[in-house]
Amino acid sequence: MFTILRFDYSDKALFEKAINIRTTVFVKELYIDPELENDEFDETSHHYLVIENDQPVATSRWRETEHGIKLERFAVPADHRGKGVGTLLLKEVLSDVMPLQKRIYLHSQHTAVNLYVRNGFDIIGEPFEEAGIKHFYMEFHRE
Repeated sequence: MFTILRFDYSDKALFEKAINIRTTVFVKELYIDPELENDEFDETSHHYLVIENDQPVATSRWRETEHGIKLERFAVPADHRGKGVGTLLLKEVLSDVMPLQKRIYLHSQHTAVNLYVRNGFDIIGEPFEEAGIKHFYMEFHRE
């Protein structure tokens, strides 16, 4: 059974749990520079933490930009992948941002593109490199 918590930067205890997951996935698994991973947008973003059996197992955030709603920092540690937690989290975030009636977009790592395609996103344009990893710009299409 998964529980999804919503929080903001001021909740330091939950934010620390989210940062621990992000560090595991982005810094330790993908070798992304910690300075790129920890940016100034955390303070103004809306954060999520997925809990299973009292343990944090996934995190993400979204923020409003001049282009719309940007979904970011989806992170599920390797030992929790393949259980549907990423899809569950993505659907929860989408249900929160869709009422805002703004463009919903993200930069997907090439390995996660299928997750987003299965959940209503389209690839727009050519791949690009971000933090040393191949990414695709994707937008959510409303049906």
